Amino acid sequence: MHWKFTTGAPIFSSPVISEGVAYFGGLDSTLYALDVKSGAVKWKTKTNGEIRSSVTIVNNKLYLMGGNGVLSCLDKESGNPIWRKIYDNNALFLAERRYDFADYFNSSPLVHEGVIYLGNSSNLVMALSADTGETRWTFQAGDIVHTRPAVLGNKLFFGSFDGYLYALHLLDGRLLWKFKSIGQQYFPKGEMQGFPIAAFGAVYIGSRDFNFYSVNAETGQGNWNRKFPKGWAFAATIEDSVLYLGTAEDRLVLALDAITGQELWNTELKFHVFGRSEISSSYVYVPTIWGKLYALDRKTGDIKWAFTTDGYKANHLGYFKEDDSYRDDIYTIFKSSVDLIQAEYNMGGIFSSPAIDNDMMIVTSTDGTVYGLKK
Repeated sequence: MHWKFTTGAPIFSSPVISEGVAYFGGLDSTLYALDVKSGAVKWKTKTNGEIRSSVTIVNNKLYLMGGNGVLSCLDKESGNPIWRKIYDNNALFLAERRYDFADYFNSSPLVHEGVIYLGNSSNLVMALSADTGETRWTFQAGDIVHTRPAVLGNKLFFGSFDGYLYALHLLDGRLLWKFKSIGQQYFPKGEMQGFPIAAFGAVYIGSRDFNFYSVNAETGQGNWNRKFPKGWAFAATIEDSVLYLGTAEDRLVLALDAITGQELWNTELKFHVFGRSEISSSYVYVPTIWGKLYALDRKTGDIKWAFTTDGYKANHLGYFKEDDSYRDDIYTIFKSSVDLIQAEYNMGGIFSSPAIDNDMMIVTSTDGTVYGLKK
């Protein structure tokens, strides 16, 4: 570890690096800009709601969806506001509505050809001018939209907690098609919680129905799906036609052929994965919700090393055995979802995706600490 910076509140936001500065927000309602090499604060700005989304940067502008229902366009160098726009009236001065305790993220803004696309807890997907925040169009889904949209060609894709993956026309927001998840005994709606990826003529997304789907981007027909016996698979990244997928209860990381779904390798981990992996030329960096980051060989999936957060080091034995398996009395500790969330905070869970800049990797965690690692 090269440096660390403590905010004092959990962080779910993934760091975004631009010109040697890492930008991220936390549940302390603060947006931070840190120097990647030293961890020094370049600037910070207070908002009026928990930040559960990641920023988007275009040239000298930074776009932030605050948990209070306000979209901000900020000057990247200073953090000063350029304009602000209410994007979710239900959240104003309070917080975006959450689906349940496991709805960890808010939608992050996508900026494409001068237009911002985002979803909210009022079940809306919105298109706004990146220059002024003026609304271009809106689309009403059947439930909360907390996925980051994806674009391919003239189509915008997003998932909703109503169980559908939607394709809209970029220019006017009209519905082109929608794809319904299968559903599962405990999650009959098949909530589309994973962030979609659009590539190779397909849209890839994970659902709460224990399936991960590849859907034809043009027609909305299924290409293939991968079912997991124990739980959710949301954390997908594609690099060089290989899809790297992290799973929660199955505790696997898989490398799949993105076009066919054929498995190239899989690696069993001890912990659940919710954040997307970061890919380098040699490694797949996999974050886990219990405070351990794994580096896997990109070609074989072999575990090369692991980094643990301060929360893991301090609180590991309060929930786990030395070998990272649950303590025998774990269900006397986890009596409710509140207990589970608090444990994730205590353990310094990494729900975010790490960010790489040259020889540095920036990792945010739910123990409120940001870690600057030398790769």
